[in-house]
Parts: sequence; C-alpha cells; structure tokens
Amino acid sequence: MDEPEIKEADPPPEESVQQGASDTQKLKTNKTKKDTAEHRLTPEETELRSFLKEKCQHLVEGVPHRGDARLLQDIYTDLYITEGGRGGVNEEHEVRQIDRASMFYNIYSYMSDDEEGEQSDDFEGEQSDDFEGEESDYAEGEEGSDDFEGEKGSDDRSIRCSDIFKPLHPQRGLWQHKSIRVVLTKGVAGIGKTVSVQKFILDWTKGEANQDIHFIFPLPFRELNLMKNTELSLVELIQHCFAQMKDLKLLSSSESKTLFIFDGLDECRLPLDFHSNPRCCEVTDPASVDVLLTNLINGNLLPSALVWITTRPAAAGQIPPECVDQMTEIRGFNDPQKDDYFKKRIIDENLAMRVINHLKLSRSLYIMCHIPVFAWIFATVAERTLERGEMPRTLAQMYTHFLNIQTCIKNEKYTEGKETDEEMVLKLGKLAFEQLQKGNLIFYEEDLRESGIDVTEASLYSGVCTQIFRVEAGLCHGRVFSFVHLTIQEFLAALYVFLCFCNSSRNKPHQHQPSQLSALFRAATLEDLHKTAVDLALQSKNGHLDLFLRFLLGISLESNQKLLRHLLPQTNSQPQSLEQTVQYVKHKIRHESESDGKINLFYCLNELNQHAVVERIDRKEGKLSVEVLLPGRWQTRQLRFELSEEQLGGFDLQTYIKTPEEDLTDLLSPDDVLKKLVPAVSSALLYQCSLTEKSCALIAAAARSTSCSLKWLDLTGNSIHDTGVQHLSELLKDPQCKLETLHCAAIADAARSTSCSLKSLVLSYNNIHENGVQHLSELLKDPQCKLETLQLENCYLTEKSCALIAAAARPTSCSLKCLDLTRNAICDIGVQHLSELFKDPQCKLETLHLGYCSVTEKSCAAIAAAARSTSCSLKWLDLSGNSIHDTGAQHLSELLKDPQCKLETLELQGCDLTEESCAAIAAAVRSTSCSLKRLVLNWNSIHDTGIQHLSELLKDPQCNLETLE
Repeated sequence: MDEPEIKEADPPPEESVQQGASDTQKLKTNKTKKDTAEHRLTPEETELRSFLKEKCQHLVEGVPHRGDARLLQDIYTDLYITEGGRGGVNEEHEVRQIDRASMFYNIYSYMSDDEEGEQSDDFEGEQSDDFEGEESDYAEGEEGSDDFEGEKGSDDRSIRCSDIFKPLHPQRGLWQHKSIRVVLTKGVAGIGKTVSVQKFILDWTKGEANQDIHFIFPLPFRELNLMKNTELSLVELIQHCFAQMKDLKLLSSSESKTLFIFDGLDECRLPLDFHSNPRCCEVTDPASVDVLLTNLINGNLLPSALVWITTRPAAAGQIPPECVDQMTEIRGFNDPQKDDYFKKRIIDENLAMRVINHLKLSRSLYIMCHIPVFAWIFATVAERTLERGEMPRTLAQMYTHFLNIQTCIKNEKYTEGKETDEEMVLKLGKLAFEQLQKGNLIFYEEDLRESGIDVTEASLYSGVCTQIFRVEAGLCHGRVFSFVHLTIQEFLAALYVFLCFCNSSRNKPHQHQPSQLSALFRAATLEDLHKTAVDLALQSKNGHLDLFLRFLLGISLESNQKLLRHLLPQTNSQPQSLEQTVQYVKHKIRHESESDGKINLFYCLNELNQHAVVERIDRKEGKLSVEVLLPGRWQTRQLRFELSEEQLGGFDLQTYIKTPEEDLTDLLSPDDVLKKLVPAVSSALLYQCSLTEKSCALIAAAARSTSCSLKWLDLTGNSIHDTGVQHLSELLKDPQCKLETLHCAAIADAARSTSCSLKSLVLSYNNIHENGVQHLSELLKDPQCKLETLQLENCYLTEKSCALIAAAARPTSCSLKCLDLTRNAICDIGVQHLSELFKDPQCKLETLHLGYCSVTEKSCAAIAAAARSTSCSLKWLDLSGNSIHDTGAQHLSELLKDPQCKLETLELQGCDLTEESCAAIAAAVRSTSCSLKRLVLNWNSIHDTGIQHLSELLKDPQCNLETLE
C-alpha cells in the first residue's frame, strides 16, 4: 500500500531529533514485504490495515485537531524488552522499582558486540498527549543493547518488539518450537508500553513484520471500561470498534490468524473473574465484556487467536499465570543512555552537556531519569531555566517549574480564559488527590463530576494544559481522561493539600471523610501536616505515597512557594521554619526498620534542602554512627566511628558536613562524609560500606593531617583493590600517620617504614594466596616491623603459607603474637610447620586460630607436643569446625595436664566430639597445674552424659574455668 503524503508540521526545538531504521532492519523489512506480496489481502484486511495505519502512524501533541502531527517512524527507537519477567503481583510504588532497576543496570551492565541486529543509538521520545495507556510513553532503550542484561548468562534476553510472540530459549538462545499464544508485557508508567504496541501495529500495516497475522484488533482497557455494563458477542464488539469488519466469518476460519491487543491492564475496571465467569466458546454468543475477555484470554473463545496484554507491574497478577505463555518486561535507560538521550534531545551541544553535568549533581533526579518520560520532563524544564540559573535540584522544584512553564504556554495560547490559573490548578489538584486515594490513573465523566469538574471544563483543560491533563476519544466512542503521567498527578495532589492548608477559609470537603488521607486536612500547623504525611507514607507498605510525601515537603519550602506565587497569588502561605519537620524525619529514619520507607525519608531530607545524612551518637560509649545514601543506589550504609572523650564533648555533625552553599540538596556520599570526619575520630569501622579505591585516597589524605588522631581503621568487605591499597601504603609511610590497627588488603612494604606504628593488620577475605603471604613473610622478618596481630581468614592459603609464616616468625625481631588462619585449607601438613615454630625459643605467638582448616587428630597431637615446650607462649587455641574427634581431644587433654602448658582459652566448637571427650577434658582441667579459663564445646554431640561430666567439673574447687560454652 502506498504511503499517503503527509505534510509534517514544524516540531518544537525540543522535538527535532529524528532516527531512521538501521541497515539490518531494512534488509529484514524488504524480505518481509516480499513475503507479504505472496499473500493476497482480503478487502476486510485492506480496510483494517488502512484504518490502523492512519491511527498509528502519527504522534500528536495536544488534542488531535490542535496538535502538531509527527510521524512515529521518525521518532521511534526500538524498545529494550526482556523475556523472563517475574510473575505475580508487585504492589510497590514504581519509583522504588525504578531506583532498584537503575542500581542493577549500573552495577552489572555490559555491552555485547555479538547481539544479532545492529541497533541505532538514537532515542527520541518526548511526551505526546495523544498516547493511549496510562503513560504517555515514547519508545525508549535500545533493543539490541545488552546494557540492561546484568551478568552474562542471566535469564534476561533481549527481544525485538516485532518478535514478541517468538519465545527465546533461556539458556541456548534458540527459538523454541512451542507456540506462544498469550504474552504479558510489564513496565512502569512512562516506559514505552503503549508506543511499543503502536509501533508493532504500524509495522504490520506497512507489511514490514508479522505478516502471518491477518487481523489485529487493539482494544485498550481504558476504552473497554466504557462498555462494562454492555452485553454483546465478540463479533458485535469487534464491529462496534472496527466498522471496517463487515464479514467476520473470517475470524473462525482456520486459515486466518488474529491478534487481540489489550493495552493497560492496570487501568481495567472490569472484574476479570477467571474462576467464576461462565464459559463462552462461540463468537456469536452474547455476554458481558468481562466474560468475553476472560474466555478469550484463557482460550475458550477463539483458541487459535493471539493475545497481547500490557500492564504496569502492580496489576500483572490479575491474569492467572497458567493463562500466560510468555512474560516480558520493558526497561528504561541506564546511565550512559540517559546522557545520550539528553545529547540528542537538546540540540545545543554545550547546553546539553551543562544539563547533564547539572543533573549528575542531583542524584535523586538522575536516578529518576531512568524512566524516559521523566527525562523528557527534566529536559523541558532545563532548556527554559538553565540560562536564568534556576535549574531544579529536587523533584518539587522540577515539577513546580514544569507547572509554571505549562501554564505560561496556556496563557500565551489562550488569552480569553474565564478561569484563573489558581482555580484551574485547584480543580485539577482536587481531581488528582481524589483519584490518588482511589488508586485511579484514568478517569471517566462520572469521576470528573464527583470532583466538581464538568465535561466541558475537562475538554478545555486538555486543550490549554496539553502536557498536564488530556482527554481522548477512543475506538469505543467514549471519552477517557487522565494526567499525562502518574508523577504529575502526585505533584498536583500534594499541591492541592498544601493549598488547602494555606487557605484555611477554603472549603475542605475531605476533612470529615473516613478515608485514610482525610487526616491531612485536619492538621492545625504545618508541622502537624508534615508529621501526618510522613506517618501515612510509612504506613503504606507498597510506597504509593512516597512521591506524594516528597512533593508535599518540597512545596513547603519558601523558595518553591516563590516560584508558585505568580501562579497562585491568592495563596496565603507565610514562611515557616521547617526545622521541626527535619528533626521528625531524622527521628523516623533512626527508628524505621523497613528499608524502603527509610530510604524515601532520606530523599525527603533532600527535598527539604538538607543533607541526607542522619547520625546517632552514644555519648556514654563514645560511638558515632552516620547513615548515608549510596550514590545511585536504593540502599544506605552506616559508617561507624569512635571518638575520644575530648572529641565527644559538644560534637555536632552539622559542624563538619555543613557546606558554604545555601543549596544543601547534594546527596552526600560515604566518601564525602569520610573526608570530613576522619580527622575528627579515633576509630573508623567501615565494614562493608561499599567503599572504593577513591575512598582510600580520601581517607589517606585526611589522615595525614597533623590534628588527625585516627588509630584504628577497618575497611574489611570493601572493593578497594590494589589501587586503594597503594593509597593506604603511602599513608602508613607518612610520619604524621598514627594508625595502629588496619583491617584491609596487604600493605607489606609500607609497614616496613620506621615511622609506621601499625601493630594489627587484618587481611581476611582477600585473594592473597601464597604470593601475598610471601610479601607478608618478608615484612615479618624486617626489624622495623611492629606487627603483633595478623589476620588472614579465608585468604585461599595452603600448607605452603604456613611454612612461609613459620620461617618468618622465628627471628628475634618478629613481634607477632596473634595469627588467624581460619577457613584456609592448611590441613595437617600446615599445622606441622606451625608446631615446629612453637618449639622455637624465639617464637612469641600467644594466639592461634585454625578454625575450619581441614585438620584432624594428627594436628592435635603435633600441637600438644609442641606446646609442652617451656619456651612455648601459646595461650589461645581455636580448632573449631575441624573433625578432630575424641582422639584429638584426648591429645589436648594430656597437654592441659602438663605443668608447662599455658593455654587459657580452648575452642573446640563443632569438632565431632562425644561424651568421652568431655570426660577426658574434665579430668585434665581438675589438674592443679591447668590454667584453662575458657572452654568452648558448642555443636558437639556430648549428650547428657557429657554435660554431667562438665557439671561435676564446675563444682570442683580445683577448677579455674571462668567461661564454659
């Protein structure tokens, strides 16, 4: 079919980037068109294709008869769709899903060069008001890119939109032979579900894909809702929505393949009762629309027909899993694609880079730009505010600017409006609030009437606020209303609540309603309003009030009220201190156990122009805990410190982290906090705090300060790599460094420095192997080395490591007193080397940890023999987790009886001992020469008899035991 000639209107500057299809796609298109030519279209097919092509080939800004038509093909980019999305219900707010997805993509992203089909990098996708579905979603993400897939070998496989009914084998990447009849595609609001449907249909009408399908019937749920009380047959339903379909006998033909597309399941107001609905098998049998849909989806009606359903994640559970053959998911931007989008969205290259750089300074906004519609809103605002130096840093700032921009555009286009901006915003805000309470994203005429808006006003609003509110006329000849995006609805709802509070004379119809949110309208003070909103948001386990709360707190800032003042001149808001609100939010963070709610509260501090950092101080113990958000992650980390009594006196965290700028919305990272606090503390316990080599550089720089008194530093469980170790090594060589204990990766060379005071080195859980031990051995031999404690737990060591350490610990200059080799496969041969060391008069070792080292009773015999030496100083022996059995315990019992034995602690947890071992050990401890004070026998099968032996031991006056576990 020939393309109709279309004269495209000049697009606005922000919509001028275009994208063409790749050469690979063109080759596939040519082949498909050749296949299509072999199939002669029936008159019904021809008319249907022509109708759908006309409907799908344009994106329209504003209401159709006023907007600027643009070709979908010019601005569409292939969506990134994956197979294997999780089934079930996901009820949490999508901002949480967005942040988690952003975290996952940016940690595990990689690019595959082998992906079949080269894809274009361009993305186009500003908001259009003529989109169907709850989101005005442009196409986003590159289908051919593996940036989103996470680790190689994951179950996520990219699928072309046109291949949605071709199942991909999750392991071999081979097309399966089983047929796919029902596909359910999930995606958050604004991610591109509706436009993917539109593109699928357009490609089909143009003969470029899926030409084995003869009929496609798109039936959005928002339009089917209008017919919920109507009873008709499937044939009548199709003819009602598609007047071109006159001869529907083709539907029942075995040679005809039909696809039904149900877009926006989350907007469905039909019961969809798959279990109780009656069975319907004939296309001519009348039934309710609900019954027709359930029977069509479960295969009773037209079992050969294909079905494609799109939905937001929270509604996916409405379709029984057994009815779905393939689950797919549409995903958004990773960080590099966010940057690419803005470079293509904003024509001025310098302006684009300034926008990107600014955006990266505001992590909360940068994360939200994972969703393309949000990126479009930010770009719209940034282009108009950057030159004036008013670039938004928070969500509330951005949406306030967006509202101002849209109302200014409205006033320029429509100068004869009878209604003020404030009256219009209040009505829209009331509608947004009421529908947010009900969980509705789409509204019908009865919903508008309930909010005091008549249909003519709604049509006017959609014309004057084209990027905020819209009205659509669909296939089923009814009208549907919605806000352009969920976040805009949440912003207007929060604005409405704030305006009602500020204008106490305004009628508040909600304050006496029994709904949960009615408490907001009974608040007497701004502090009460904020506390009520915080409490309501925390009570919501799915987070549906998270953004509402952020918006409400942000709008309360005087700076944001100034932005609203020209828009809402009648608002009687007075500047008020928000310090009590800030302290209440911090109090809730300290006592909130549910992590998602806590993280949202950190972003609330951000909206309140506060550093998102919360401290806990135990002045009695001298301990400080600082909790911060991880940059770009839906997670927090606690940095723990110890302060001296002098440091603790009058300690105020804000004194250290306060910045000279008035804008405090930057999300401080753990590195930012460390840089400021390290010089002021005596110990920094930073176990598993997601620190990097950059963190080490900052810590090293701070610890060189003459005023720094840091003596203990624990960096265990952080990926600092060799580069980070190098920074710390240089620190240890510095004469100003006062570090005495360091838990991190190997720093042998630095510890040789005469100025180094390091006494404890913890290298546990690092892959140091024998090569690393060789360096440590050389360190221990060095006369300058002051190390007394060396911890090497789980460092992939073997018996060779024990030989190296034993040789190094013999010199008189070696100060090593504590050695931890837990969870290394040193076996009995390794213990033999260490036993020889204990016999050496120069050996100073007092503590030896050999838990889970694959040793047997032979090692017990070797240690017992060595520890009888008069020169042996061994006081603490840990053999837990080794199968030494009763024979090994017998060797150790003989040692305890020896007058030369100095053992004070013996740990034998989980050593396969029985009551026989208890008897032997009890007899040994009764010896007057035995100095054992602590005995650990947990996780052994000693039974009642063994306990009886130990009980009798404790009653003996000769027993010196203080602890028995």
